[in-house]
Amino acid sequence: MRLQIYNRDNMAELLRQHGINPTHQRIEIAHALFSKQEHLSADQILAIVNTKHSETSKATVYNTLNLFVERKLIREVIVDPSKVFYDPNTHEHHHFYDVVSGQLTDIDAADFKISGLPKLPAGVITEGIDIIVRIRPQAIAA
Repeated sequence: MRLQIYNRDNMAELLRQHGINPTHQRIEIAHALFSKQEHLSADQILAIVNTKHSETSKATVYNTLNLFVERKLIREVIVDPSKVFYDPNTHEHHHFYDVVSGQLTDIDAADFKISGLPKLPAGVITEGIDIIVRIRPQAIAA
């Protein structure tokens, strides 16, 4: 798979492909996520976006991230109720979460074998399976 190079020039087209109106602030938020290709929190994205121009509010960042998730431009990874990351990689994959450093890293879905799922309630289908493997350095006790 060829790695896409993202810059501000092609962010508007990426947003349009997902049915998102490419405003200046949305382009900057998308650029913060896609140019780094990292798992970032909303606060990290806000800090990146506001390093150039401190014109973007926290509410705008959260609303934009929610729109991006809704339109499947990015994935929301909820590590715990107080830790949410936004992932520009929407291909099937899972994550390692280092509970000490707070770092989230990808695990290829092919590295997992899931054998069997519980019976689903009537009238629903599986939308996806997200696996988060919590890790810590071996020398640090729980």
